[in-house]
Amino acid sequence: MTTTLVVGASGATGRLLVEQLLSRGVKVKAITRTTSSLPDTIKQHENLSEIHASIHGVTSGDMALYVNGCDAVVSCLGHNLTLNGMFGKPRLLVTDSVRRLSQAIEENNAANPSKNPVKFILMNTTGNSNRDIPEKISLAQQCVMSLIRLLLPPHVDNEKAADYLRTRIGQNNKAIEWTAVRPDGLLDESSVTDYTVHPSPTRSAIFDSGVTSRINVGHFMVDLVTRDDIWQRWKGKMPVIYNKEQPSKE
Repeated sequence: MTTTLVVGASGATGRLLVEQLLSRGVKVKAITRTTSSLPDTIKQHENLSEIHASIHGVTSGDMALYVNGCDAVVSCLGHNLTLNGMFGKPRLLVTDSVRRLSQAIEENNAANPSKNPVKFILMNTTGNSNRDIPEKISLAQQCVMSLIRLLLPPHVDNEKAADYLRTRIGQNNKAIEWTAVRPDGLLDESSVTDYTVHPSPTRSAIFDSGVTSRINVGHFMVDLVTRDDIWQRWKGKMPVIYNKEQPSKE
């Protein structure tokens, strides 16, 4: 049975992801805040192990234990949309978590080098460009993004987290294979709908943004965990996901 560690499991997207993983027969370790928002039906599932912890307060030893035996690690971490969440500490919540989780995976792999690489799936944003390609954006959008970097620390955190996977983990790491999933404007839907996945944005994240339902993001990430064909298509890349049939604003 596949085992997946989910960090940010009690968030708006994380809990939808956990529910869909369980529905596909995946064993889940879910790191949640002390006051978990997971529904009782999920909490009582036989394949769920809920870990009450603040991710930035977890010791290195405990982190190694949490990732041990996992085939995949999924980060749905994000900053709360409050003044403290946007501008308070930890400023690099996502980046630090990606770094520490990756180090724990690599340490475990060093002790068991025959183990298959762990899939690392990071929830990111279309506002962050994939500089491996690189992606072309308009001068106007470049100017706006430069301003956002100055004014909104969470965006810098998202960029640095993806950059850690791109540059530190890279394409040939023996312990970790990765992908960074980039949804556009997130919204809530009650069920999975048709969606499209692209190597790069097909719309401007600033001037012609699209929408992506959280439940569709969860569905795609579960496909990445459970379907080898989907994983082989997107590993080492930063796929962009949109809900299908969105009219352009232009």
